[in-house]
Amino acid sequence: MKKIVLMIVAVLTIGTVSAQTDSTTVNWKKVGVVLSGGGAKGMAHIGVLKVLEKAGIPIDVITGTSIGSIVGGLYAIGYNAHSLDSMVKKQDWTYVITDKEDLRNQTYLDRKKVNTYFLTTGLTIGKHNLNAGGLIKGKNLAELFQKLFVGYTDSLDFNRDLKIPFACVATNIMDNSEIVFHSGRLPQAIRASMSIPAVFSPVRLGNMVLVDGGLKNNFPVDVAREMGAEIVIGVTLNGKPKTAEDITGTMKIVGQIIDVNCVNKYAENKALSDLWMNVDPHGYSTASFTSEAIDSLIRYGEEEAMRHWDEIIALKKRIGIDDSFHPVIHHPLRPNAMTERQRVTSFSFENMTPQAERFLRQKFHLNEVDSIDARMEQELTTSMRIDLFYQTAECQLVPEKKWAKVNGQWSLVDGVRVVLSAGDRKTLQLHAGARFDTEEAAALQVGLDIPLKSAIPVETDITLRLGKRLMARGEITVHPRSFTRPALSYTFRRNDADVYTNGNLDFNIRYNQLQAEFLPINFDLRNFNLQMGLRWDFLHYRSTLGSDEVYLGTLKNEHFFSYHARLAFNTEDNWNFPTSGVRFNAEYAYRTNDFAELNVRDADGNTLGKTLGMSDVRADWRMSFSLNSRFTLQPMLYGRLLFGSVIPAGFSNTIGGQWFGHYIEQQMPFAGIGNMEYVARQFVAVQLQAQQRIGGSHYVLLRVAGGQQAPNVKELFDHRTLIGGQLAYYYNTMFGPIGATLGYSNRTKKVNFFINLGYEF
Repeated sequence: MKKIVLMIVAVLTIGTVSAQTDSTTVNWKKVGVVLSGGGAKGMAHIGVLKVLEKAGIPIDVITGTSIGSIVGGLYAIGYNAHSLDSMVKKQDWTYVITDKEDLRNQTYLDRKKVNTYFLTTGLTIGKHNLNAGGLIKGKNLAELFQKLFVGYTDSLDFNRDLKIPFACVATNIMDNSEIVFHSGRLPQAIRASMSIPAVFSPVRLGNMVLVDGGLKNNFPVDVAREMGAEIVIGVTLNGKPKTAEDITGTMKIVGQIIDVNCVNKYAENKALSDLWMNVDPHGYSTASFTSEAIDSLIRYGEEEAMRHWDEIIALKKRIGIDDSFHPVIHHPLRPNAMTERQRVTSFSFENMTPQAERFLRQKFHLNEVDSIDARMEQELTTSMRIDLFYQTAECQLVPEKKWAKVNGQWSLVDGVRVVLSAGDRKTLQLHAGARFDTEEAAALQVGLDIPLKSAIPVETDITLRLGKRLMARGEITVHPRSFTRPALSYTFRRNDADVYTNGNLDFNIRYNQLQAEFLPINFDLRNFNLQMGLRWDFLHYRSTLGSDEVYLGTLKNEHFFSYHARLAFNTEDNWNFPTSGVRFNAEYAYRTNDFAELNVRDADGNTLGKTLGMSDVRADWRMSFSLNSRFTLQPMLYGRLLFGSVIPAGFSNTIGGQWFGHYIEQQMPFAGIGNMEYVARQFVAVQLQAQQRIGGSHYVLLRVAGGQQAPNVKELFDHRTLIGGQLAYYYNTMFGPIGATLGYSNRTKKVNFFINLGYEF
């Protein structure tokens, strides 16, 4: 009995304390936080929020513009400052602020294409593209917002349905009016608020065309006051005033135009603030989204807020908070949005053909899906854009109740209706790549992906390469509902190859290669590609200058039929400068003249008879081991073994250069040998590369390699070992790696210097 009485007293005491706390809360003055726009500089807002949490300042209203709307909106739904810090550092912002496809959700061949071209854009011919109007459509931003705002993507009242009442500002360029979002779809409102004119496509909502709210109200303190904020803490992101000498270059001019147009209402709103903090983002701009910049900007925000620490603490008394009340976090950390699953009540499809709906239902087994998370949302929208060729794709979750059995009883349960919405279908997808190197000078490659109108998605891929090595290629690929993609292709190459011997130019070969390939088996998954099929080649030799017949023998125009099996596996985290993962490629080819045998020719090229075909086995295997966040070791083993009494000249082994198959298909790289050289039938090599990252995008690479060659496998280690080394510097840009290499080998006994600008193709 005594215990029961004590428990009752304890419960009553806790209830009294709770009631007193609630009463105190009611007596607090309502606090508003206002976050201005400023692009990447807005990462400093997170640092300020950290200090406000540390000081125990409650936030009852939050408003923002542009980047301030992003940070403020996330804070309003439950992300605290520390979770925001972690989240922004994990994002690949160089991907988010472009329209590139997410490599993690693409197949191996699609990933390879992304790392060949610096420009990829979808075109819809014959229709007004309402998503146009900026260099960036913003599909990756929209997709990121859908992921981060899971559970808040339906139409909402921002004052009632969010953890903290929230509002953001956009500008309607139809009448130059200020639009304040207090309700609607949260990701859409924020996307409108940060649509920098000419950079991001505007958001169209009814008759409004919405762009960045900074053009009308970049520091919306007045909005927070209208929402009932009695105490306002405002944060802006202004650096030192620029001089005329500072405004150089196109981007700085555009930035200055935006800055001077964002001063609307600034002075009035500053005067309405009870505490105004301005973070000087010295050294960084609106486009500074590197990891180092983000770290620094968040730190700048913390440092600026700490300079106002005494004023922040003084505000607590004005708010009405007792000094003993000191919460660190005022709302719980949000769960990981990527793993947050919601029950599915149904799927619906908007602006999609019945064939497209059937394709998605069968590919993702939607009739059997009972729950969905953000990762599945991304996979669905990626498939809509890549497989079905829609310009834009959106996955919206609409709250809905559903009858379901729970513990054996039928009852209404909460769930979501998944609405898959598509934009216009692309007429074609354009790819463009350009490069320059000291060996081949300039080169340009253009690709067109053209979808055919069919029940099962069929894609035509046309590629044209201009430069020293001309190439034209056409391919038809079928995208059935499984992962296999049967393909038929035809390629014309006009090769102009310089061949060196021991570092000296020995001869030049000019020849045309016509190639047709049928791949009935083409399994193309995210990290894995398996191809098996039949290929026809015709080699037409136009001219040979200074030919050395020791390597080539008699050159004769000839056609070949080959059976091919190729396997590619790649889990590397970066195509050009990986820090983790594995890359493995292997191929077996059996080459013949008539599907079974090869011709045997005499010195004059006359056919003497037939022999078994040539077997071609090649492979390369590379692994990446990061010793710390900047230094990576990459061992690689590779080689090519040729078997048969006849080895056609066009398929002999060659080494040299930076990449596999760059000058001709069978070329293998070798550190220190800059140009292509012939080697014996059997060749194996090992390479070790040390990769050091400096800053955000600068890389220093050191490679050492050793190789063995011989006429047959048994003699591989009876011959002199080839040894080479190479030192390289590269800067990774959106146009591809830009840099130079310096190498030396005991075969050439010469220093080789090579400059490369752009992606390899």
